[in-house]
Amino acid sequence: MATNGEEGAARWPRRLYAEGDEPDPRFTLANERTFLAWIRTALALMAGGVGVEALNAVAVEPNAIRTVLAVSLLLAGVVCSATAFTRWVATERALRRGRPLPAPRLAPALGYGLAAIGVVACVLLFVTGF
Repeated sequence: MATNGEEGAARWPRRLYAEGDEPDPRFTLANERTFLAWIRTALALMAGGVGVEALNAVAVEPNAIRTVLAVSLLLAGVVCSATAFTRWVATERALRRGRPLPAPRLAPALGYGLAAIGVVACVLLFVTGF
């Protein structure tokens, strides 16, 4: 693998591309696809939060639990979005240095968090008819 040489100077973030060797493009592109998947997940979570709050706004009796559910979905989307780039940089850095990939920190938190949000949504369905 060739070192990045002058090619890295024109790419952002410069600090990242200034270190290590250029990895196989397939790995870099796979890392980018994973980043975009996290961004799509973040968008879906935020859209879900907006949808839940829209239902709450037109309900005869707005429910505080629905608002909590909507805010939880929106915050999960924000965290997912904010963490996606950090994860991309850490993975790209590991690829460039020839080191093991970092452990996923967002996946377990998102998985357990969405499980809790799903339980709250099910309770709302049964109790209030949502």
